[in-house]
Amino acid sequence: MNLELGAEAEEYGRAARRAFEAAGGDELVHRADAEPGVREQLVDPILRGLGAYELKPRADADELEAAAALCRSAGYWGVPYPVAESLSAPVDLDADGLIVVDDHAPAGAVAGLSKRWAAVTLAGVRSTVVAKSAARPALVAELTLTEVDADGADDVALGLTLPCWTLLGMLDRAMDLTISHVRLREQFGQPLATFQGVQFQLTDAEVERAGLDMLAKYALWSIATGRPEAVDDALALRTAALEAAEVVFRVCHQLHGAVGFCDETALSWLSRYSQPLRRLPWGLSGTRDRLVRRAGRTGLTGLYA
Repeated sequence: MNLELGAEAEEYGRAARRAFEAAGGDELVHRADAEPGVREQLVDPILRGLGAYELKPRADADELEAAAALCRSAGYWGVPYPVAESLSAPVDLDADGLIVVDDHAPAGAVAGLSKRWAAVTLAGVRSTVVAKSAARPALVAELTLTEVDADGADDVALGLTLPCWTLLGMLDRAMDLTISHVRLREQFGQPLATFQGVQFQLTDAEVERAGLDMLAKYALWSIATGRPEAVDDALALRTAALEAAEVVFRVCHQLHGAVGFCDETALSWLSRYSQPLRRLPWGLSGTRDRLVRRAGRTGLTGLYA
């Protein structure tokens, strides 16, 4: 069992983070939010420059790790683009990306994009996708599905796992922003970071974030080694990711105070654009329910046991 990314994947992730920062960093999401139609022009050249579309995460474990590192870096800057979905593209369908959807009211953060999408349900039913033009908040669009086949069992684990890496990157940034904030902000003549209550809250959030980090690497290993429990592991990862996101964003917003909900702060944008990842295809209770239905009788193995 390997719970560490390879050195090449780590370096690729660092290079991707620098590339997103050089291309505008937080400005990317600001511009895309104002003009959803331009986000493909903003982000696609960066991904091509990184060789993202040449990665084959389904065929090679090292490239799977690189894809995960790229998703994490995209999440760190809140990149307004379905990077994980693009990297999950099925190899046997004419599609540029894959979206895991609920059986009812399917939706995805693909508004304003010209790419061809495929969708897959937890049961493995695959469909082609037409996104409705009217965008919901955070660039989410309702999807119209046309069923193709029921051969998508192998797509589900990857399609669930890579977005969790994007969410992990968002939690990395939320923690970095909050630590910087409490070091600079003073109360009663002392930096907030010196107060024990603040330290306890940050510790609770960091425990959740660090635990998710380990479980995300385990889910990658499960996919790379072809474990039959890979979908169960991906569902367990999503459950852990949503639980961690609740704790981390709650703590970060509390320590930022009211300013954390203003558009002038990066935390506000991260929190807003984490919502599609946290709510689609299912929220926390829906993900737990599906995990219990799949693994409730036999239980989980490995780190989740």
